[in-house]
Amino acid sequence: MLIISGYQNDQQSQNNCKMKKAIVIGIMLGIIFPKAQSSDSLKSGNKLTVSAYAELFYTYDFNRPEGSHRQDFLYSYNRHNELNLNLGLIKGSYQNDNFRANLALMAGVYAEDNLSAEEEILQYVNEANVGIKISKTKNLWIDAGIMPSHIGWESAIGKDNINLTRSLAADNSPYFETGAKISYTSDNGKWFVSGLILNGWQRIIQAEGNQSLSFGHQIIYKPNEKITLNSSSFIGNDKAKEEKKMRYFHDLYGNFQLTKQFSATLGFDIGAEQKEKGSKSYNLWYTPNILMKYQLTDQWAFGGRLEYYNDKNGVIINTGTENGFQTFGYSFNLDYLIFKKVMLRTEARGFTSKDAVFMKNNGLKTGNFFITTSLSAWF
Repeated sequence: MLIISGYQNDQQSQNNCKMKKAIVIGIMLGIIFPKAQSSDSLKSGNKLTVSAYAELFYTYDFNRPEGSHRQDFLYSYNRHNELNLNLGLIKGSYQNDNFRANLALMAGVYAEDNLSAEEEILQYVNEANVGIKISKTKNLWIDAGIMPSHIGWESAIGKDNINLTRSLAADNSPYFETGAKISYTSDNGKWFVSGLILNGWQRIIQAEGNQSLSFGHQIIYKPNEKITLNSSSFIGNDKAKEEKKMRYFHDLYGNFQLTKQFSATLGFDIGAEQKEKGSKSYNLWYTPNILMKYQLTDQWAFGGRLEYYNDKNGVIINTGTENGFQTFGYSFNLDYLIFKKVMLRTEARGFTSKDAVFMKNNGLKTGNFFITTSLSAWF
């Protein structure tokens, strides 16, 4: 009877958790979709802006993994054969000449998978930050709180990305960060420079037993309207004091508008982490990427991606296999803008790895192919 009672309590707890998430999702969808074809944002004066975004998706994985979760190294659209919400987001922003603030709440499998290590109440927080301008003559700010990551050429907002799904580089580096930053934008808008103090590698609350801070930088250079170059870094330890391992990471990419219709992104991430506490030897991982987009008409576009991820020693993606995670990936997506703020996308994507690391039925295979369709709306 004790066993049965415990099981029932667990089931009730899981059901309550699902109910909470369903309520949040329902509220967000109720807010977002009726307004998706209306105004660009809700405004009170010129300082307060409210915006929203939602993206439903369906993925069919031809490996047919057991259970709904597809692969352990994916953190977006990572469900098999079920219609789900990847991200539902509602955001309020306030800004005047000397102060700015953002608060964004979210729900969906993106939030569940990326914030699973955080307390439940924090798993609904996408942004919560404030900023103060500290110069009367220059665009110099200090911001603090939960912020979008300064690393990477993609974001969690699907519509803003070239491809439907996120790259291996994006899914396995920070989407968000918590800390403080000082930033400067040049008068001509060509340079952006920032320095950051952070709680860790994609952390709201520091890892248990870790009281050390992490650091980072970002430099963005826009020589003209067609080119953006970015350099970002992370330096720090993300483990308990007893297991301290310094991690060094650099993110480099360029966005290029090659013609009126054709654009491309070239990216390269590389990281190094100590093999053991105090060691002078490091494990390396790296990932080159090429992303391309061709705008056929105002409504139709297609995109493609080639990527490679090498993490032989399992620093970020630990497979436990002889050769670790050494994977080549490709994808092709077709986008259709149904209305001004409603987009339908379909993408075919495949992986090939040196070892058998992809779940298939109840086993592992060296290859993986899947198709994803999404419907997003925003205002």
